[in-house]
Amino acid sequence: MPPSPQRVTADKLVDAFNSMSIPTIISLRSPECMRQILPYSLNLKAQNNEAYRQHLQSIKPAFQNFSLTLYELVEDTAARKIVMHLKARADTAAGEYANEYIWTLHFDEEGRIDDQKEYVDVGVNRDFYPKLLKALSGLKSAPADPAKIESVII
Repeated sequence: MPPSPQRVTADKLVDAFNSMSIPTIISLRSPECMRQILPYSLNLKAQNNEAYRQHLQSIKPAFQNFSLTLYELVEDTAARKIVMHLKARADTAAGEYANEYIWTLHFDEEGRIDDQKEYVDVGVNRDFYPKLLKALSGLKSAPADPAKIESVII
């Protein structure tokens, strides 16, 4: 049995992150797609495609050798929903970045991501984010503008 349109999109999304192709990441989303970082206690606003694109562009220069590893994927084809458990790693001026995500993706009829919820390791954002900002602000030629980075969640 061939993979569902949702599974094809989910695989393309992981590949796009592994190559950090922001245009491809955004192209896999419906025009109305919203991304919400969870838990809500992080107080991060939901992002439409333009806000998400800007966030990715602001943070991309700070991360080298970014990669996602898919640990588990559960799909409900009737509901057009996929849940993925992922591990992220990258090299930064503050050392190794390692995060863990649970992505819940809902898809439209065309197989585009229509809603994206991301549960993240709160400790990474709490502990690593200040270290990264400090490291970037100490560089004469920072790869990313620390003032534009609101979180280390890619």
